[in-house]
Amino acid sequence: MSDKQILLEQIRADILNNNICPDLAKTAMNLVMGSGDINADIVFIGEAPGKKEDEQGLPFVGAAGKFLDKMLMQAGLARSDVYITNIVKYRPPNNRDPSPEEKKTFWPYLVRQLNIIQPKIVVTLGRHSMEYFLPDQKISAIHGQPTNVAFDGTDIVVVPLYHPAAALYNGSLRATLIDDFMKLSTIIEILEKEKEQ
Repeated sequence: MSDKQILLEQIRADILNNNICPDLAKTAMNLVMGSGDINADIVFIGEAPGKKEDEQGLPFVGAAGKFLDKMLMQAGLARSDVYITNIVKYRPPNNRDPSPEEKKTFWPYLVRQLNIIQPKIVVTLGRHSMEYFLPDQKISAIHGQPTNVAFDGTDIVVVPLYHPAAALYNGSLRATLIDDFMKLSTIIEILEKEKEQ
């Protein structure tokens, strides 16, 4: 096990030991931490697991996840190239939105995940994860636009995207999300060039 894996496993253990969001834990089957490459340049962050995610213990494995996989493929990426997680790590009952309190309680653990993985880009999926990085912003105004954010002592590039689930039910959002997604590899290339200079 690599150092990073050990540190990420420690976050899981801490969530369980600290009894984070006990009401959610009671109704959930699994604690869904995240999956993918722990050395990834891109981390995708959703809001909370849904029914399928809760059953399998993995993020984005339902219909929205299949759509996410398809977009990754179109952008020349595989799920194994990126890391995918959520702010809230337990499924809220009946797939309701996570509460502000639940997001706040899980936030420090997400910060620890990002500090371990150290991605070049954080892609927020939907407004719930966007508002923590870019408060007081409207996703309709800034989707697809990379923004430098001072984050826990370092600078991180945040790209807010619509949530794949929303795009599944709204054709115009779907086209927008696919367009925004296709920009991700260009954003990485630009960041790489800036680093070299």
